[in-house]
Amino acid sequence: MHTDRTDPVERLRAERECERLIVEFGQRLDLGNPGDVAELCTEDAVWEWPAGERRIEGRAALRAYFAGRPDDRLSRRIASNILVTVTSPDTATATSYFTTYRVDGHTGGPVPARPPVQVGHYEDTFRRAAGHWQLAHRTLFLAFAGPTDRLPPPGKD
Repeated sequence: MHTDRTDPVERLRAERECERLIVEFGQRLDLGNPGDVAELCTEDAVWEWPAGERRIEGRAALRAYFAGRPDDRLSRRIASNILVTVTSPDTATATSYFTTYRVDGHTGGPVPARPPVQVGHYEDTFRRAAGHWQLAHRTLFLAFAGPTDRLPPPGKD
């Protein structure tokens, strides 16, 4: 629920900036340099998976974690049902759904269609500092999960 003291235009702007962070997070992982995801986060940001007991704290640790992604991993993340709630002029929360398609061992070209390896939702907290919004806390909840496929080497189909 937003506060009544938040200017409606500023609230819409904050919602849009936070939505963009959610989408850009996935795009940087899939199409950019995965370690750059950390630049979207506050210095003290937290990423956690309660079910997997995985918790990463701080921008430097997040940069190292995401930069450790295998070079031969092909992935596409789809974000949907993004609902941002501005809680103050400098804070917001969001819930968004995600679907992840991923294979390791990719050497180029299209991959035969497969089911997603993960479907779930994120619960996010955002903070605005120095005039821009950043992700402060992300919690991942899996509803459906399966193994990541490994493609056979070329010519070994």
